[in-house]
Amino acid sequence: MNQPSRVDVPQGMARTDQRTEESGRQGSSKALRTCVVLAVIGLSGFGVVQFARQQASGDATSAPPATAVAIQAAGAGQAPAAGPRFDRLDNPGRTVVRDQAGTVLATFTDGARTVALTGPSRTFADARFTDATVTSTTWVRLAPEPWAPGAEKAAWFGPWFDAAMKDTSPDVFDTAMQYFDGAADETNPEGLQFRGDAIFGPVEPAGYARLEQSDFLDYLGIPYRFPDSGRKEPKPEHRGALDCSGFVRMVYGFRLGYPLLGSNDPGPGLPRRAWAIAQNGPGVALIPNKGTRVTDYNALQPGDLVFFEVEGSVDELDHVGVFVGVDSAGHYRFMSSRERANGPTFGDLGGTSLLDDGGMYSKAWRAARRI
Repeated sequence: MNQPSRVDVPQGMARTDQRTEESGRQGSSKALRTCVVLAVIGLSGFGVVQFARQQASGDATSAPPATAVAIQAAGAGQAPAAGPRFDRLDNPGRTVVRDQAGTVLATFTDGARTVALTGPSRTFADARFTDATVTSTTWVRLAPEPWAPGAEKAAWFGPWFDAAMKDTSPDVFDTAMQYFDGAADETNPEGLQFRGDAIFGPVEPAGYARLEQSDFLDYLGIPYRFPDSGRKEPKPEHRGALDCSGFVRMVYGFRLGYPLLGSNDPGPGLPRRAWAIAQNGPGVALIPNKGTRVTDYNALQPGDLVFFEVEGSVDELDHVGVFVGVDSAGHYRFMSSRERANGPTFGDLGGTSLLDDGGMYSKAWRAARRI
C-alpha cells in the first residue's frame, strides 16, 4: 500500500482566513455561487479533517482521509447477507460487484484505486452558473490499493467493502464541493484552513488574467515534502487558490489520501500538471490522447479525470476536470477549476462544463484516466 506523503507544518500556526483578494478581483471577480449539495435522504454536515501533528524531525504526515459522522439514510447501500457476486468485464478490465438480485453495488477497475459505489441518491447544484443539476447514486472512494483480478479474495477486501457500503462521510464529490464559491471555511485543530471557497489564482501584474501555478500547498499556505522532489514552499500570493490540476490534487490527494508527486515525471502518485497526469499518472488510461476530439462518453464513470486542449497547442493537454455524471438535461457534465469562473465549478461561465454539446470544452476533450 502507498504511504502518505509528508508535509512540513510550521510551529505555532494560527488560523488564516485571509484570501488572495487582489484589486483585480473587484473587476473580474466571479459572482457568488450558491453551491448546494442536496442529499435526497437528507445529508448532514461534513466532519473536520484531522491533520497529523508535527514530528520531532520537523516533518508531519499529510492529512488522512476526510471523516464525518455517518448519517442514517433510508436506502443506503449495504452488503447483502447472502454475499455479493463478482462479475468480470473488459474494456477496461474491471470487477463489477452485484447483489443476488443483480443490482450493481460497486465497480473496481484493474490498476485503479477509485471505486464507484452505489449509495444514497444526492443532487448537486451550482445554481449561480447553471440551471442543470446532477442527481446520482454513485459515491466515489479510494480503495487501499490498486485493484487486480481476484482481489475480492484479499484480506483487506471484506472489511473495507463492508465499511464502504455503509459509509456516508464525504466522498470525492462532497469534498470537491467544499471548494466551490461560497463554500464555508473550516480549520483543523492546529488552526489550518483546509477547506472553503477557492479562487483560481491571483491577478497577473498586467491585470488582464489570473495566474496559474496554484497547487494545493499554495491554497493551504504550508510547505510540503514530496517523495520525489523533496520540500516545496507555498507561494504567498497564491494563498487560497487552486488551478485545475491543483484542485484535483487537493481533492484526491491531500484530502482523500492519493499519493502526490512534486514533479511531472512518472511515479507512484499524481504528477503536478494536467498533461503529466494524463500521460504519466497512475491508474488506467481509459481514453488515450491522440490529439483529436473524443466522444467516448460511455467509457466514463463518475470520478474519472477528463483532459482538454483549450489553449491552442496541439501537443500538450492544458486542462483537467472530474467527470460528475449525466445532468438533468441529459448531458455529460464535469467539474474543474477555471480562470473565468475564478475557481472550481461545474457551471457554464466561460464555456459549458459539458463533454457532449459541441461547446468549447466538448470540442477540446482529448483524453480520460481512471486513477
